[in-house]
Amino acid sequence: MTGAIVLICAGIFLLLVLSAFFSGSETALTAASRVRIHHLDRKGNRRAKLVTRLINEQARLLGAILLGNNLVNILASALATSLFIAWFGEAGVVYATLAMTALVVIFAEVLPKVYAINNADRVALAVSGVMRVIVWVFSPVTRLVYLLVGGTLKIFGVNVADGSQIMTAKEELRGAIDLHAREGGEVKRSRNMLDSILDLDEVWVSEIMIHRSNMEMLDADKPGADLVKQVLSSPYTRLPLWRDDTENIIGIVHSKDLLRALSSENGGVDSVDFNALALEPWFVPETTTLREQLNAFRQKRSHFALVVDEYGALMGLVTLEDIIEEIVGDISDEHDIAASGTRPQADGSYLVDGTVTIRDLNRQFDWELPDEEAATVAGLVIHEARVIPEVGQVFTFYDFRFEILRRERNQVTALRIVPPRPVKQETA
Repeated sequence: MTGAIVLICAGIFLLLVLSAFFSGSETALTAASRVRIHHLDRKGNRRAKLVTRLINEQARLLGAILLGNNLVNILASALATSLFIAWFGEAGVVYATLAMTALVVIFAEVLPKVYAINNADRVALAVSGVMRVIVWVFSPVTRLVYLLVGGTLKIFGVNVADGSQIMTAKEELRGAIDLHAREGGEVKRSRNMLDSILDLDEVWVSEIMIHRSNMEMLDADKPGADLVKQVLSSPYTRLPLWRDDTENIIGIVHSKDLLRALSSENGGVDSVDFNALALEPWFVPETTTLREQLNAFRQKRSHFALVVDEYGALMGLVTLEDIIEEIVGDISDEHDIAASGTRPQADGSYLVDGTVTIRDLNRQFDWELPDEEAATVAGLVIHEARVIPEVGQVFTFYDFRFEILRRERNQVTALRIVPPRPVKQETA
């Protein structure tokens, strides 16, 4: 009798160890860093390769773990119940339930899961070999279980065979970036850069282009001396050349080509033929995404394109630098004209130029102003107000207060923005 009791106790202990193994393995294999495991896999780590295969077969993995875990827990409870009934009679069922609940929760669930979550990669690599064998052994049973589950769910109109992913890889990356981001400092700048890279397929060139009203252009009918003076005094190396009408762009003048022409003409500015000097203009539709335009710049080996709408009307221009700045932020050199589009005020408001883009404001101040219908803050106010606002008018949209400070013709050029006050957390 004593020997049988010892065997039953030893069996219960072994089953609890197996339960702890299954619980810890489940936590480790689901919490392991895919980036680290992928890196080890590429370096030839065999255990990392097994972990990758197990993660990719997540349905079979979880089915095998649940099957094994429930099997050992139920068996351990049955053995404990028989032992306690032999000791205490019918009351042993209650005692066995209380004892096994405490043992399973503490030593077979919480303890291994806490350890595994804090050492996920190490534990995942350690259990990968054994779990691969267990998944293979239990695969016929788990396949049958999933067939029954799928059939049952179909009765209720739920189809689990669609194979649709809840999150795309891009959404998963964006979620990881937001999860690890912190306010201020280098981390915030890195988060903005990574977000901008992910947004390249979603932003059109029309959202970052220099509008035609702000473009600096050359009039082909002006004297050569005037054109040379304008090119040399401009902060830009490439300038569009137009004739008769600013919509009629006949070429792009590069300052280096002009300098070569001046050198060959021995400084005779009036003899420079700007028509022959100008490069052929490149027109792109306003609905081109930044990724498409970036690839086009690389293939064409050009840094400058003119943006047109669906009717062929000139909308503005976009450069390679504009796209790079969309990712890394403003890039200024010794010839750029410094201009601050936003100026914080002591009262918590901001003086903002109307041409500042909503995307820049959202990235700079972590706001969430919508940018689907308008690219600039002035455009947002006009879109929401449905009128061309007058100076002094105040509007409230999305909990933000917009006051019109300056307007030139039909263009809002300066606003005061008062963001919503942060909600204070009440302390108990």
